Amino acid sequence: MELNIGIEPAKEYLSFELAKGALKLVKDVMLVKEGENVVITADSSTDRRVVEATANAVFSIGAMPTVIYYPTAPTGAMEPPAPIAAAITNTDVWIEYTYSNIQHCPSWRKALENGCRYINLTGMDVEMMVKTITNVDYDAIIELGEFFKETIQSADEIIVKSDNGTNLTAYNRGRRVRHSGQKATKKGYPVMLAGQISWCPVESTINGTLVFDGALWPPLELGLLKKPVRLELKEGRIVKIEGDLEARLFENWLKSFNDENMYRLAHYSLGFNPGVIRPTGRIVEDERVFGCIEFGIGSQGAAIMGECWAAASHTDGTLLKPTIILDGEIFEENGIYRSPKARELCRKLKVAGY
Repeated sequence: MELNIGIEPAKEYLSFELAKGALKLVKDVMLVKEGENVVITADSSTDRRVVEATANAVFSIGAMPTVIYYPTAPTGAMEPPAPIAAAITNTDVWIEYTYSNIQHCPSWRKALENGCRYINLTGMDVEMMVKTITNVDYDAIIELGEFFKETIQSADEIIVKSDNGTNLTAYNRGRRVRHSGQKATKKGYPVMLAGQISWCPVESTINGTLVFDGALWPPLELGLLKKPVRLELKEGRIVKIEGDLEARLFENWLKSFNDENMYRLAHYSLGFNPGVIRPTGRIVEDERVFGCIEFGIGSQGAAIMGECWAAASHTDGTLLKPTIILDGEIFEENGIYRSPKARELCRKLKVAGY
């Protein structure tokens, strides 16, 4: 897997900033309360400094942390071993740090049904936590996300273009938008790291060319893309994959599941965390490169508010500098938001260039 990180491995590295971010995550984002049970899952690829800081933060506010480490699974969305499934389906809060995350698996769905407050932070390390949580104005990011949500919901025709060859057209037809980068105020509702909204236009209206040029993960062999991966879509399904080695790896990975739903486009997502200015190969961070658009393929969860279907797995890919046209008006051009309101909120977040 290709990564672009330069992490200092010493346990003291950014230790104060890490502690601050972990407490912010636990107290202000996941809204953990005294007496609650919090399960933290991590695998052998996880940065344990982040896990330990989070567990310490949970305990410091009077809640009970339970930390589970286990071997890295060969791919994401796999059902975990039974003891892990039992733990996550019987907790108040679940913070997932596993590199091969198990979001979308049956026990994940069961955990949500049981009212668990869940966040996916797969691949998070010290620098990622400091950049995307410690050092950002979380409330201001949420404010920007709410504006984006209302803007996208009010549009029908969505055209995504890019100089890399992307030319994708779809229609919302009244579909709702999920602001996933929220605080965990609702039981049984999954949240994600701040800086993302997600939705799916009516699936049968999605047609054209989509080219990933930032990151694509899983399969585990991918991450940062050296060469673009080109997809042709017809009525929301991938009908052709073109490119070099990375495209072949991706195509073979999709084929390996023998599952037609793995070829379905599951969601669009806008990325806008000001702490992320370039992809690193860690997909949760890469999905939030400021100004990018990300697309999910495979399983579609109910939170997306689309057709909703299960698939053997789920993958996400990014386009770094999109031009997005809403009902004929340019909303974003080459990765720069053109809406006056969006630009005002970007200045509030102190984003360079606004």
